[in-house]
Amino acid sequence: MGIGRPSTYASILSVLQERSYVRLDGKRFIPEDRGRLVTAFLESFFARYVEYSFTADLEEKLDDIADGRIAWRKVLADFWQAFHTSVDDTKELRVSDVLNALDDSLGPHFFPPRADGSDSRVCSTCGTGRLSLKLGKFGAFIGCSNYPECKVTKPLAVANGENGGAGEEQEGPKLLGQSPAGYAVTLRQGPYGPYVQEGDADTLPPVVKETKKGGRKESPAKPKRISLPKGLDPAAVDLEKALSLLTLPREVGLHPETGTKILAGIGRFGPYLKYGETFKSIPAGDDVLTIGLNRAVMLLAEPKGGRGGRGAKPEGRPLGNHPEDGKPVMAHAGRYGPYVAHAGVNATLPKDIPLEAVTLEQALPLLAARKAKGPVAKKPFKRQAKKG
Repeated sequence: MGIGRPSTYASILSVLQERSYVRLDGKRFIPEDRGRLVTAFLESFFARYVEYSFTADLEEKLDDIADGRIAWRKVLADFWQAFHTSVDDTKELRVSDVLNALDDSLGPHFFPPRADGSDSRVCSTCGTGRLSLKLGKFGAFIGCSNYPECKVTKPLAVANGENGGAGEEQEGPKLLGQSPAGYAVTLRQGPYGPYVQEGDADTLPPVVKETKKGGRKESPAKPKRISLPKGLDPAAVDLEKALSLLTLPREVGLHPETGTKILAGIGRFGPYLKYGETFKSIPAGDDVLTIGLNRAVMLLAEPKGGRGGRGAKPEGRPLGNHPEDGKPVMAHAGRYGPYVAHAGVNATLPKDIPLEAVTLEQALPLLAARKAKGPVAKKPFKRQAKKG
């Protein structure tokens, strides 16, 4: 059809898979529900820009620009003027208008005709509600019109690929049991993967805060949530495992050299150890729930990879905690010589104090003297004149 350049195929198909718009089945790309949703939105509100003719015409203009037959500024201005108008028109739409358009477009996919001829949009749980596309905190899903009386929900994930349908409705969260405090513990699926949660905003007591004028303001409590570690099958998570995860971050122990707490938890980038202001990833072979103090100290002592592949950069040697704020004082081998560091203040070691022998008592006066001098003034950048 006169569109597409071979050099871009690999990167485009890679992005489509990374964003879960399609999945590779043998040698075929099968559209996922997320991809169908995005496509339906573009076809409903940006139809001009997803037509084959628009892309083919733009390809020709790019060739004309490369050959000097047309000014690139004119092509860009013509495109932007029309596109900006389309964006402004879409911004004026209500969320309900967008959902209704997508619901109509995707209806045959999510609600194919049933074998018995009954209406596939009728909720099989309450018997009177109508199933349709809805928007929640974590994205789009299938829900019942009788909400909140009927809380049936179904995530946008069709098991049978192209020919799948809405199938049997499922409750979004999976109830695992109750916490010792009496709140429901559930397993849920979020935009960044599965997680466990204790309670919800409707059951937890509100958070009461004092206002500047001396009053009291209540706000909904945020339930505690913990992501499942990578490699942990959600089907294997029971109440005991969920309660263990909900205790994170947990205290592993006190560092034997400094007495500073070492914590283990799960963050955005996976399981980690926290020691003072230092974070260290927990490798796949170790369990964040059971890792012990000795293993944690060993991991913290390991060198961390330097930037740009230039080798390892030492973490530094802990000297102890500063008597004023309790934060760790570290000794490092720097690019310009050994130094001690505390709370963002670095002090160079004198030549008569070797790095491996420096003590906390020696480091404290050096840090105090360096802090008293104030921050180092940066030299203004001078652009060098080009030769020739």
